[in-house]
Amino acid sequence: MHRCVFCNQHAITGLSAGTVTPVVVQKTIAAHLERRRWPGREVQVAFYGGSFTALAWSEQEVLLDAVSPFLAAKTVAAIRLSTRPDCLDAPLLEKLAGKGVRIIELGVQSMDDRVLSRCRRGHDAAASEGAVNLLKERGFTTGVQLLIGLPGECRAGMMAGVRRLVRLRPDFVRIYPAVVVAGSPMAEDYRAGIFRPLSLAMAVLQVAWMKRVFTAAGIPVVRMGLQDCESLNGSILAGPHHPAFGEMVAGRLVFREARRLLRSQAGRACSLLVSARDTSVFLGHRRDNHRRLRQLGLLDRTEIVFDPLLERGTMRVVQGEGEG
Repeated sequence: MHRCVFCNQHAITGLSAGTVTPVVVQKTIAAHLERRRWPGREVQVAFYGGSFTALAWSEQEVLLDAVSPFLAAKTVAAIRLSTRPDCLDAPLLEKLAGKGVRIIELGVQSMDDRVLSRCRRGHDAAASEGAVNLLKERGFTTGVQLLIGLPGECRAGMMAGVRRLVRLRPDFVRIYPAVVVAGSPMAEDYRAGIFRPLSLAMAVLQVAWMKRVFTAAGIPVVRMGLQDCESLNGSILAGPHHPAFGEMVAGRLVFREARRLLRSQAGRACSLLVSARDTSVFLGHRRDNHRRLRQLGLLDRTEIVFDPLLERGTMRVVQGEGEG
């Protein structure tokens, strides 16, 4: 099994090898069902934090079978898992489907062969392309996980990879900025000055561009930024990690749209109506968006109105009285 340069699974998941057993699986599911906060919402069991299908089938089977009683009782609707693009084939997918697996996320990470090679990923972009196609042909809901800012990545290569993924039509995407985690091979390159991670500002800009492209293609981006956990936070040596990373990206996109709308008014008095549910995203992290719009002179004759009747993600301009 390959160990990628960016990987330290214990730090990322907070789990050590061998801690997930059938008993742990069943106790975890039962505990979750007892404290469900959203009755009526579909419950799924997820095996994340590694390449599930890289395990021997006997190990996969015993963990999947631990979920069977909950599937039979219809208290759990489906199983989802994450894995590598080169750890799937048609016979395995048939067995997984028979065990209740419905959603599979692929750790694609990059669609640039030079980046994959430098990261010692052990497969190329064609393997990811083939895996996505195979999953969709077999009827699985197919997700793709991407890492930006990996060693050897350039902006042009990242953009080309995103467009290639759009053509594959995955059902959803998660985007994570690459961070330097203690205990990973990439940490050694960082200390030696061989690798420099993206700045937080650059990571936000790049992920905002990716989000726009995927959204325009009708492909949901369901997460941006790593999930905070104690083991991860204590292990990050460098890189664009922030607990509000996803909101910062959303704020950047909102700023871009607000700037476009207000510039279209050419200085005329107007009101910018923003959904009240987007108040914090519109204002931006530490009110950065509001400050930047004011610095650009776009708020000089503009009233910002947070409208509770507007749908989330909605902004529109209303011209002031006596204007146009």
